[in-house]
Amino acid sequence: MIIRQRIEELEEKVLSPYACLSSRTRGRRYPLEKCQIRTEFQRDRDRILHCKSFRRLKHKTQVFIAPEGDHYRTRLTHTLEVAQIARTISRALRLNEDLTEAIALGHDLGHTPFGHIGERFLDSVTSTGFKHNLHSLRVVDVLEGQEGLNLTWEVRDGIVNHTMSSKPPATLEGQVVRISDRIAYINHDIDDALRAGIITMDDLPKDCIEVLGRTHGERINTMILDVIENSMDRPSISMSEEVSQATKKLRSFMFEKVYMGFVAKKQEEKARYVLENLYDYFMKHPDALPSEYRSHLEVYGVEQVVCDYIAGMTDRYALKMFYNLFIPSGC
Repeated sequence: MIIRQRIEELEEKVLSPYACLSSRTRGRRYPLEKCQIRTEFQRDRDRILHCKSFRRLKHKTQVFIAPEGDHYRTRLTHTLEVAQIARTISRALRLNEDLTEAIALGHDLGHTPFGHIGERFLDSVTSTGFKHNLHSLRVVDVLEGQEGLNLTWEVRDGIVNHTMSSKPPATLEGQVVRISDRIAYINHDIDDALRAGIITMDDLPKDCIEVLGRTHGERINTMILDVIENSMDRPSISMSEEVSQATKKLRSFMFEKVYMGFVAKKQEEKARYVLENLYDYFMKHPDALPSEYRSHLEVYGVEQVVCDYIAGMTDRYALKMFYNLFIPSGC
C-alpha cells in the first residue's frame, strides 16, 4: 500500500468529524500527480517551506524596524510562532495538523518590507489597493515559480482569509490559524515592546492581566486553553466572551501605545520615504526591474508589477536598493 493512503485512512479513523480530510480536498488549480508518501496538505506545507518568499520573511519587519537587538521578532519568527500555536490547538481538537501548518506557514508570504507601514503605503498609492492577505494569495498563485505553487483550495482559502477583516475561512483549520495569528502577535509584540522599553509591565491594562495572566507564557496558555475549551466538538473556533474581551482590549492597548505610538510614527516616516522613492523610480523606469518581473509587464501592467516587486523586498534589500539608486558613491 502507498504510504500516503495509509495516512489518509488514519485521518478518517482519528480526526474529528469537523476536520478537513486530505483525501477530500477540493483539489488544485492545475492537475498534479499525487505523491506516494505525502498527503496533499503535507505537500503544500513543503512547497511553502521551500519557496523563496518564505525565506525572505526572516528579513522582514514584524513591528520594530531594523532593531539593534538580536531577539526581536521578524516576520519569519512570527510565522513560526503562529504555526506552533495553531498546531497545538488543532491537535487538541483533532483537526488536520498538516492543513493547519500549511496555512500558518503561508499566511504572511505577501507581507511588505517594514511591516504594516509598507502595506499602508502600497494601499495608498496603487489604484486597486493593497492587502497583505490578498497579496499572499497572489504570491502562491502567480509570483512563485512558473505557475505559482499550485496549492490546494483549502490552503489558499485559509491564507487569503486569515485576517479578521476577511470572511471566515471555510475550514476549521483555517479558523484556527486566524485566531492563532492574533494570539501570537499580541503576546510577542508585548514581549518585544517590553524589551525595547516602550512600555512597562505596569502599563498593561490590569483587568486584562487578571484574566489572561502576567507573564508571556501565562497569557498564551490562557488563550490557547480557552480556544480549545470553547471549540471542542463544535463546528466553529472561538474564545469565551471573557477571554475574547480581554484579548481585544489588550490589542487596542498595543495599537495606542506601540503600533501607532511616537516611536513607531518616527520610524514610519523614514520607511515611507524609502518606499516612496523606490516606487516612483520603478514606475518611471520599469526597464530597471529584474527580468522575472519585466516578463510580467505585458500581462499585469506596470503598476501591479512594481507593487509586486516592492512588496517582495526585505527591509535590508529595500534599504540597499535605495542606497544604490539615490546615495552618491565615491570615485
